[in-house]
Amino acid sequence: MSNLRSFLACFIICLVFAGGSMAADKPNIIIVITDDQGYGDVGAHGNTMIKTPNLDRLHGQSVRLTDYHVDPTCSPTRSALMTGRYSSRTGVWHTIMGRSMMASDEVTVAELLRDAGYRTAAFGKWHLGDNYPCRPQDQGFEHTVIHGGGGVGQTPDYWGNDYFDDTYWVNGTPTKFEGYCTDVWFREALKFIEQSKGGDKPFFAYISTNAPHGPFLVDEKYSKPYEDKGVPGNMAKFYGMIENIDENMGLLMKKLDEWKLADNTVLIFTTDNGTAAGAGALASGKEVNVKPGTGGWPGFNAGMRATKGSPFDGGHRVPMFIRWPGGKLGNARDIDTLTAHIDVLPTLCDLAGVKVPGELKIDGTSLAPLLKNLNIKWPDRTLLVHSQRIENPKKGKTFAVMTERWRWVDGKGLYDITADPGQQNDLSDKHPDVVKQLSAAYDKWFDSISTRFDEYVRIGIGSEKENPVHLTCHDWHTNNGGVPWHQGHIERDQKANGYWAIDATKAGKYAITLRRRPAHDPKPIGEEIARVQIGKLNAEAPIAKGATSVTIEVELDAGPATLQTWFGEGNKATGAYFVEIEKK
Repeated sequence: MSNLRSFLACFIICLVFAGGSMAADKPNIIIVITDDQGYGDVGAHGNTMIKTPNLDRLHGQSVRLTDYHVDPTCSPTRSALMTGRYSSRTGVWHTIMGRSMMASDEVTVAELLRDAGYRTAAFGKWHLGDNYPCRPQDQGFEHTVIHGGGGVGQTPDYWGNDYFDDTYWVNGTPTKFEGYCTDVWFREALKFIEQSKGGDKPFFAYISTNAPHGPFLVDEKYSKPYEDKGVPGNMAKFYGMIENIDENMGLLMKKLDEWKLADNTVLIFTTDNGTAAGAGALASGKEVNVKPGTGGWPGFNAGMRATKGSPFDGGHRVPMFIRWPGGKLGNARDIDTLTAHIDVLPTLCDLAGVKVPGELKIDGTSLAPLLKNLNIKWPDRTLLVHSQRIENPKKGKTFAVMTERWRWVDGKGLYDITADPGQQNDLSDKHPDVVKQLSAAYDKWFDSISTRFDEYVRIGIGSEKENPVHLTCHDWHTNNGGVPWHQGHIERDQKANGYWAIDATKAGKYAITLRRRPAHDPKPIGEEIARVQIGKLNAEAPIAKGATSVTIEVELDAGPATLQTWFGEGNKATGAYFVEIEKK
């Protein structure tokens, strides 16, 4: 892994200096990606209820990819966007259970841009691993301001965070902030951009909001106007969270203009999967009539079927706006060519003049010729997405094979997306040749992505990069699915257990401290004995009455292992939700 990274860094540096100095005219790059906002959750896409004037303005200034697809859930989308590779190739196919952690040997767009002379920073949601070597600072981002896990308030996040006046990690150090989460991400990103604007390096800012993911928490000034108009409870809050995002987008665009950065900045707005709460009664893709006088609002899904998590288009077709005024992209317009998250890395590298080394074996294609409106013949593509919210992927589960015309869904239904965008009419009986072709494409694809299915993405312990290491039950491996991935589950003392996949980077003595709650908000364990198993090594220690933690010291060999803990007797005893491992 280290040899590959060293080779790639030298390769890119040589390319840069072969062409002269670090190019000052390279575009700055900003990606804004929101969480759980669907294609229909933007006013410019036909939603007459939601107020997104700044996103609508950006839409009017951008090249819009109207048939752009991601995975049906968030971590997989983010890994594909970061690497240009299908998510399962990177070790990511779930959002918890250790399967949201991206393999450390993957090379990200941040690494490629950093090594080509860019300043790089990430703000908000990462959700590809909270421990070394999977953190954003391990994957190419020089400055990071992030929350833990998949959302504010989830188990790896700082205990007690609730979207307002929270504590986030700044380059790995817990830091208290004032204000609403989305406001913090944009405010910190603007600080980074302002600091970068006078320098001799272009910048790459990745602004990844946890909003409008649930829990639906937002100041009432954003949600109440929707409630007053008949938008039902959670949807009103969901819309309010999006309106706050829109407000921050307006501030970002204003500052880019003020700082005279807009012309040479690639500004991208996109989302990570289909809507979570904006479709309402329209999730089936069928028209819904609201009784006159009820004041009800059924939601809006842009005519698509299904929502987040689904293999139908409503689960994975999302907005993609790309603006670069000085980049000769031509007039703002729609491009209806089939595209996907795997295209982001090669496209950005192409626009920035950064060569993608062939050793990376990416799946995506640079869309620069499309964006620049070059007169080329664009071949029809076959793209695939799947959702595998389980420990080990299963062939045939929750997938879609896509071409410009067809959608083959779950191996059961064939839909002509050009004539039936709502995917209501199964044509598999009428087009067996298409079914055969797309089924064969799926079989070949699934076999090709399966190389990591039997591997673990491991958390490193004992490294100077992170010592001690703080583990949470969010990353337990288990086949029963009962992982307490949110702090609310732990508040209720959800009974569960699982094991972590770890890698001891050095042999020696390790202190393993087990807790029910983090150290800054302790809770008595309430059992008499604690046990740990690391590979074939078993150790235990008594728990003092009223103790909030217990430490067990062990000697470990260097190398991979699994770690499981228990509070109390019996293999069904609950595991420690929080574990700290320190190399002595």
